[in-house]
Amino acid sequence: MRPNSLRTRLIIIILLPLLVLSMIAAAWQFRTTTTRAENIFDRGLLSAALAISRDVAVSDGDAISPATRRLVNDTSGGTLFYHVYAPDGVFVIGYATPPALPLEAPNALVDPFFYDGNYQGENVRVLRFQDVTVVSGVAGVFNITVWQSADVRSSFVRDVLSRSFAVIALLVMSVAIVVWFGVRLGLRPLLDLEHAIAKRNPNELDPIRRSVPVETQGLVTTLNQLLDRVSRRISSKDEFISNAAHQLRNPVAGVLALAEAVQNAPNAKAAKARSIELVQAAREASDLTNKLLSFERASGTDIATSGLPTDFKALVQNVSDSFSAQHLNENVSLICALPSGDMTICGDETMLREALLNVLNNAIIHGGPQLTKIEFLLTLNGQNAVLTVNDDGLGIPPDRHVEAISRFSQAGGGPGSGLGLPIAAKVMQNHGGALEILARTSGASIRISLPLAPYSTRTPTVS
Repeated sequence: MRPNSLRTRLIIIILLPLLVLSMIAAAWQFRTTTTRAENIFDRGLLSAALAISRDVAVSDGDAISPATRRLVNDTSGGTLFYHVYAPDGVFVIGYATPPALPLEAPNALVDPFFYDGNYQGENVRVLRFQDVTVVSGVAGVFNITVWQSADVRSSFVRDVLSRSFAVIALLVMSVAIVVWFGVRLGLRPLLDLEHAIAKRNPNELDPIRRSVPVETQGLVTTLNQLLDRVSRRISSKDEFISNAAHQLRNPVAGVLALAEAVQNAPNAKAAKARSIELVQAAREASDLTNKLLSFERASGTDIATSGLPTDFKALVQNVSDSFSAQHLNENVSLICALPSGDMTICGDETMLREALLNVLNNAIIHGGPQLTKIEFLLTLNGQNAVLTVNDDGLGIPPDRHVEAISRFSQAGGGPGSGLGLPIAAKVMQNHGGALEILARTSGASIRISLPLAPYSTRTPTVS
């Protein structure tokens, strides 16, 4: 069995506690059997001692009855030895030399005394018993000793334990076999699901519609959601590639035509003029390519919860300063109004910076000649940081708002790639926020909202 196999793990999880319980049961059975055997054999010795004491009194020490003899010859499966002597120490009946009493034995044996001894080099179990009786006119306390080989008791314990352990082992093996086949049958739906998925080709991204156990429905649902996202992602990429190829075709054709015009120019002056146009066309094609790459990067995975803590207020201020420095020669002023509170969000600072610059560049490109002012207004709305970008340019007609944030389209035509606002909108969406165009009587107004970072992840501010 493979160590990482689910079948192996289930079998180990089920059988390991069973083996532990079996060992506990075996230990308990050993202790119980040993104790019970001691009680049984000790009672046998006591019964034999009482019978011998009675027969000695009845026969005046001459003999024991046939019933007692049978008891002595076959007590619990083994021969029993006995010895009786009178109060004056005279031997009465039985075997001549009984096992010696241990040092810890009491002087007066009021109760039957059991102990382990040695008889002719063999371990034995011994009972020393005292009884007051009269034998041949001699009255007093007679000492009766009865003993038996310890091997008889050990054989009895081994026999009982071997049967018990055999039953336990048989039960464990039976349960193991049942568990093995049960796990195989229980995992069959997962194996069928694996085979069904393995038969699919890379183009089959439809949801899995199979009957599966309740425990695996969550797995299949998650897998179907993943397949749906992959399918939508592939469709989006296919559409993007098609649109990008279409959008790049005209700029590339223009660059090629201008390059041929430079090559075929009648004189140096004409070649220089056309080379200036060629450089400008190449720049526009390069800008379109960069915007396409930016849009593709902005269409990546959701980073609303995986981004790093970012001081959005400082980022807005930095973008404002950078934009103002780049447009010193233009008659456009940028006003930045920031609050005093904390504005920490989770996100990609580079992508957010590019998105805000795209919004500002969109205002410059499409604001028209009357554009003189752009305003950054950052506020706190509940658990969201809200940035409103207002300008006094041409504005965006209400019926063109959707078109303005759609890729490769422009609300009013003109220069540009049609990707500035779509890139910004996609970046905000990936950060768990949103970009929307607000209705306004004059100029354009774009509102960006981003969720604040959880308090535990915010970077402490230094006052």
